[in-house]
Amino acid sequence: MLRLVIVLLLATAGAASADTYLTKLLETERSAISALPGGRLASLLKRPEVEVNYTAEWLSKQSFRKGGAEWRCLAEALYFEARGESVKGQFAVAEVILNRVDSPEFPDDICAVVHQGTGRKYQCQFTYTCDGYKEVISEPRAFERVGKVAHLMVQGAPRPLTDGATHYHTRAVNPRWARRFPRTATIGVHHFYRMPTRLTSN
Repeated sequence: MLRLVIVLLLATAGAASADTYLTKLLETERSAISALPGGRLASLLKRPEVEVNYTAEWLSKQSFRKGGAEWRCLAEALYFEARGESVKGQFAVAEVILNRVDSPEFPDDICAVVHQGTGRKYQCQFTYTCDGYKEVISEPRAFERVGKVAHLMVQGAPRPLTDGATHYHTRAVNPRWARRFPRTATIGVHHFYRMPTRLTSN
């Protein structure tokens, strides 16, 4: 894709203009990378590849393993936000949470992302954390399923489903921000969106 952009720029704008554009693009990328905290950058570079098949049959064959606080926060978020979704839909919601962890616009750990805004009714990022109801896990089999998804994602499963989405909402609502954000996918009852890229101009 980058090669095609270079060819088109050279053909339409001339070598000097293409070179200027590419220099600015590289500066923007370098600036974004240098803004990442060390721990977040290390997690991106060391993320192992985990092969995933997005079917209930495949997931049922995976072992259930509890993890630490990050696993628990992700598993609970998936339980309360997506336990009724397909396996693919659950992985997609997990992608959003982990994409936020990797974004400088959000906190840099799973629990902080999930609980961002908690305590302010209906101003939180994930509704279940501030809807006034106590979180009770009453479906242990559903929690086991999302716990497997959470474990795989924390271990570095790929994120091909939502094309870098950082936001989602159900089809039943139409939040104002959705008009400004590019939609990247629709899976189950959720639409997924990526936060618009901000390019600096110097």
